[in-house]
Amino acid sequence: MDATPLNALVLTVVFAAITLYALYFVVRAGVRDGIIQAEKKRGEQAELSRQADF
Repeated sequence: MDATPLNALVLTVVFAAITLYALYFVVRAGVRDGIIQAEKKRGEQAELSRQADF
C-alpha cells in the first residue's frame, strides 16, 4: 500500500501548524513590546505635562 499522498498531506499540515505556532509567539511578543512602549511613552508625556504646569 502506497501512502505517499497521505504522507504529503500530513507533513504539510504538521509544518503549517508548527509555522503558525511560532508566528503566534512572534506576534504575541510584538504586541507585548508595543504595549510596554506605549505605556512608557504615555508616562513620559504625563511627566512632561506636569513639569510644564509649574
